[in-house]
Amino acid sequence: MPSTSSTRLLARGSWPEAQRIAAVLRKETVGGTLLLVGAAVALVWANSPWAASYEALRDTRVGPSALHLDLTLGTWAADGLLAIFFFVAGLELKREFVAGDLREPRRAVLPVAAAVGGMAVPALLFVLLNLGGGEGALGGWAIPSATDIAFALAVLAVISTHLPTALRTFLLTLAVVDDLLAIVVIAIFYTDDLSPVHLLLAVLPLAVFGVLVQKRIRSSGWWGGRAAGWLLLPLAVLTWVLMHESGVHATVAGVLLAFTVPVVRSEAAGGPDAGPGLAEHLEHRLRPLSAGFAVPVFAFFSAGVAVGGLSGLGESLGDSIALGIVVGLVAGKTIGITGATWLVSRFTRAQLDENLGWPDVVGLAVLGGMGFTVSLLITELAYGAESESYDSAKVGILAGTVLAAVLAAAILRLRNRRYRQIAAQERLDVDEDGIPDVYEAREDVGPPPAARRRPPFADS
Repeated sequence: MPSTSSTRLLARGSWPEAQRIAAVLRKETVGGTLLLVGAAVALVWANSPWAASYEALRDTRVGPSALHLDLTLGTWAADGLLAIFFFVAGLELKREFVAGDLREPRRAVLPVAAAVGGMAVPALLFVLLNLGGGEGALGGWAIPSATDIAFALAVLAVISTHLPTALRTFLLTLAVVDDLLAIVVIAIFYTDDLSPVHLLLAVLPLAVFGVLVQKRIRSSGWWGGRAAGWLLLPLAVLTWVLMHESGVHATVAGVLLAFTVPVVRSEAAGGPDAGPGLAEHLEHRLRPLSAGFAVPVFAFFSAGVAVGGLSGLGESLGDSIALGIVVGLVAGKTIGITGATWLVSRFTRAQLDENLGWPDVVGLAVLGGMGFTVSLLITELAYGAESESYDSAKVGILAGTVLAAVLAAAILRLRNRRYRQIAAQERLDVDEDGIPDVYEAREDVGPPPAARRRPPFADS
């Protein structure tokens, strides 16, 4: 007889997965706070009497010109630092679908469908509002399609909501799938001058990187520790450089590199129950760098837009591009994510978990309208830093994100009393065995004891 979790939407997952998600979200919450600080500093500086110094810093060029890498600091943040962000996102996505709860198709269909709906509807609304816009206005159709998990978690931390584990897991998975779809959109629709030669050359270091990580470079012996880093890091950098030269956005290299990294130690040793592979190790090492440095620095260099006071803000929001982004982020995300969840429920005949209701889905969908990091990246690719549309789009992103945050906070706070009750249930451990009682009812509480005792990266 199937478990309840396999026939219910937004059901509680396994205990090991809940622990892992909690650890990930703690780091992302700290990163979200730093992201808010970076964006706030940029906005204040860009609208201060010293705005020229902010622009001068952002446009300072560094790097070897012979390799076509004499880029501005703003470009280094968008192309270089965000490659780290997408590498971590790629590791997380592969981990979820290979060894996480989402390896079960019935559990994977909801976040995937929600991510697709949450990208398609905002893009459609943006296009509808910009059909009669200026030349090139439709190029930003993908801007409101992204969800910023760090910003969303920072809002949850500020409003102190006790969001249940199932909803937090769904939000994280939705955002990760969203990031992958965004990088596919960037690679396909925002590549102007493609150089097939450089693209083919990028495959070589990527393949060598993949061979080395599949050989299970471990944390012991000559192949481990710093030696492994000295082998893998140059290959990753070379892949990034060649991808940058190919005309495809360099952040695509981060996702491709992540997909080569093994998630479990050995498929012959029992698939997902064999224990963690190199992906978990790299994710643990790089997530603090991504959330605590790469994304906040990118936000600092990208969020600085001269608003021009209330009159300037009103004028910017009256632009069809800014309006399309606001409507896409707030209304589009809500309709897309909620609608996709309803469709999954309708056609699979699965019902929401008994602890949750449709107001919870709507609140989470509104929270998904917090688009920032990837939205800013797509804005730069769609309009370029010199166009008037660029500043209007950034104002739309900031306004839409703030509005989504306020609405989501209001909805989720209304449900917080119920969330506290669920949180209390998820902490209850009557038999004191270290596993909350609500998770012990599941058959898949985790890998067998033998697998838990084995050290990471041990030979099968």
